[in-house]
Amino acid sequence: MIQSETLELLEWHRLCRHLATFAATKLGATAARHLKIPDTQIESEQLLEQTKEVYQLETRLTTGLSFEGIQDIGDSLERAERSGVLTGDELLAIATTLAGARNLRRVIDNQDDLPILTDLVADLRTYPELEQEIHRCIDERAQVTDRASQKLGEIRTDLRRLRSQITQKLQNILQAKSGAVQEQLITQRSDRFVIPVKAPQKDAIPGIVHDTSTSGATLYIEPNSVVPLGNQLRQIIRREQAEEETVRRVLTELVAAVKPDLERLLAIATTLDLATARSRYSYWLGANPPRFIDRKDNEIITLRNLRHPLLVWQQQHEQGQPVVPVNLLISPQIRVVTITGPNTGGKTVTLKTLGLAALMAKVGLFVPAREPVEIPWFDQVLADIGDEQSLQQSLSTFSGHIRRISRILEALGSRGDKGDEGDGADGGESKSNASYPRLRQRYFDVAQYPSLRDATRTASSGQAKSVQVPHAPLPTPHSLVLLDEVGAGTDPVEGSALAIALLQYLANHAQLTIATTHFGELKALKYEDERFENASVEFDESTLSPTYRLLWGIPGRSNALTIALRLGLKPEVVEQAKTQVGEATDEVNQVIAGLEAQRRRQETKAAEAQSLLQQAERLYKEVSAKAASLEERESSLRASQEVAVQQAIAQAKGEIAQVIRRLQKGTPTAQEAQQATNALNQISQQYQPVTTAKPKAGFMPKVGDRLRVPKLGQTADVITAPNEDGELSVRFGLMKMIVKLEDVESLDGQKAEPVVKPKPAPAAVTPPPQSVPEIRTSQNTIDLRGKRVADAEYILDKAISEATGPVWIIHGYGTGKLRQGVHTFLQHHPRVNNYEPAEQADGGTGVTIAHIK
Repeated sequence: MIQSETLELLEWHRLCRHLATFAATKLGATAARHLKIPDTQIESEQLLEQTKEVYQLETRLTTGLSFEGIQDIGDSLERAERSGVLTGDELLAIATTLAGARNLRRVIDNQDDLPILTDLVADLRTYPELEQEIHRCIDERAQVTDRASQKLGEIRTDLRRLRSQITQKLQNILQAKSGAVQEQLITQRSDRFVIPVKAPQKDAIPGIVHDTSTSGATLYIEPNSVVPLGNQLRQIIRREQAEEETVRRVLTELVAAVKPDLERLLAIATTLDLATARSRYSYWLGANPPRFIDRKDNEIITLRNLRHPLLVWQQQHEQGQPVVPVNLLISPQIRVVTITGPNTGGKTVTLKTLGLAALMAKVGLFVPAREPVEIPWFDQVLADIGDEQSLQQSLSTFSGHIRRISRILEALGSRGDKGDEGDGADGGESKSNASYPRLRQRYFDVAQYPSLRDATRTASSGQAKSVQVPHAPLPTPHSLVLLDEVGAGTDPVEGSALAIALLQYLANHAQLTIATTHFGELKALKYEDERFENASVEFDESTLSPTYRLLWGIPGRSNALTIALRLGLKPEVVEQAKTQVGEATDEVNQVIAGLEAQRRRQETKAAEAQSLLQQAERLYKEVSAKAASLEERESSLRASQEVAVQQAIAQAKGEIAQVIRRLQKGTPTAQEAQQATNALNQISQQYQPVTTAKPKAGFMPKVGDRLRVPKLGQTADVITAPNEDGELSVRFGLMKMIVKLEDVESLDGQKAEPVVKPKPAPAAVTPPPQSVPEIRTSQNTIDLRGKRVADAEYILDKAISEATGPVWIIHGYGTGKLRQGVHTFLQHHPRVNNYEPAEQADGGTGVTIAHIK
């Protein structure tokens, strides 16, 4: 079957083995080694979503998704269903599997954006009561515990008592017959307690000999006095074993009762493990998630820096050579790509790399290429790679290729009959129940086809049922065909004609065909049919070695004559060969050489441009970083200046308050007022920000000067000089008028100097009268109702500093906080002598009278 042959040719089984190493459970590893390939794009997209969500989940978790405790309990479930009795180890494995599955579900349920995984574990039943019952009856050593049943506890109590009696009797014999025993030791042989006795003195301790040492010098004897107790002990042991089996049988029946749910649990755990293995393998490869495109929508196949996954593994684990990536950018109208070039140049590796990339995307793996990864969903991947020569079947190289190509064309013609699709690397053969039990096969099916999770409920216990995956009818060609050395192995003329006809047929019946060839005629197909494209592998003529780079749009040269000359073939032979090749071929090779040289020049210029672009980007980043640093520094300085200004203002306010309080103490005099004024001026000069003095306007109108009046838009002559109020008389034309100094300017735009008025002398502060009658008026009454305490203090301070007699303060009743604040302020104010509540007629306790010193 061509599907299985293709998988063998692409070494798909090796990739599956690599994937299996990333699985955490035995079932997950087995499912990875026998990886199935989905038949529909929907299934592939579901698998990819699983991989993406596990990848996303594991980037959040510190230790990754844990499958601790989950074991392969499939055989145990089968035996439980058939009324077999499970061992303690098997029951303990079921309990740990339940706990492990519950932990998996808990981790997934704690995330909000994992819809696929959340749906997968939504109906997962982990039966905690069954797990608890197993742990109650089975200990960590897989032994039945004393608490498993009351009867078992009583039996084991009798056992301990009887063993103690036997041990005590044997201990007495050892002490009494110490000369006859080999050493002071009590041991067991066949569940019988014995003591080591020297062979020559066996008669000293009569009893049953159960064993002899290798040298024959020691006999292991059960004394006659202990034999009845030993017989009784054996009977109790058999009762214990029977009761233990009863306990395990009850637990087995509990397991059998929920077998379908446990099978489903195991299938879901295997699904998660396989998705985790795909995610971890993709991460290890440095791969990226693919997006399936539809070439009918003019989307381009985009695979940049595509690496062969098996070569990556070989490089990492087998000290292989560095992997040279290839770039595949295929336009939507291209159906056939012919790759030419010398042997060992990497043509076959390119075919295999693309084939594996298509299969990896189908099974939900990421593709080892740079983002974006855009590839069609191919319903079939068909390949003819390598030599199928067989002496046994009388097949030549050409015959082998034709047989395989025939099977490829048959597969293209019968896309609806796909019974062998997805059989992994196993050649499409069905597995026997002995090698792959029915239960495990169902787990693999469910793990790899998310839509079949209910399949485990339908399988009966005694028959093997295969799960059929439904697939919708496929539209026109969606196959990928890979042909290596198409048309080789026969006459070059006929082989070339056959290759051309075959590629033209595939252009009509396959979505994409990649073919390698040495036939020059195939290079011309590109210029006859727009569905064809040329590519070649690069060859370094100076070193006579391939670079493994894939070049697009340029056909390759075989370079056979050049290589032969460099390797020492006589020049005259090479020259004679060139004459046989013909001038046309030589001209074509010269054209190809010129194209390659032009491509290398373009690559050099592109590299230089890329270097300049990177340098410009680096400089831009440096300038942006410096600008951001300067902005941050400016912002920091501005913030520190604001803090300093606020601190200075606060300090100035404090000093001003001190000056005011000094004035308020005692009776102010003119001298004290002058001192306070001087102190305030000093504070003002100290904290006032230093400002750069503006240059004085150098213009002062004089009589006879000509100036401009901007408001009137006129020029005028000065009649009188400015007076002390800054007014002057001007004349323009026949009109005279008085204007202010700030409304005029010189003809060159200078403003006039302002007129400074002389400051009046400060008036002497007259002391207040010594006695003021205590009469309440609107002038000495303050209403603070509705004010906050802080605002009230400011109003009080101002009123008290201006008061010459008592002050009536209306604060009301309310909550009492305002009254308390007023009283506290009055207690500490230097000008308040005392305060008291007002008369009842004046408001009572809602009004406070403050007596000023």
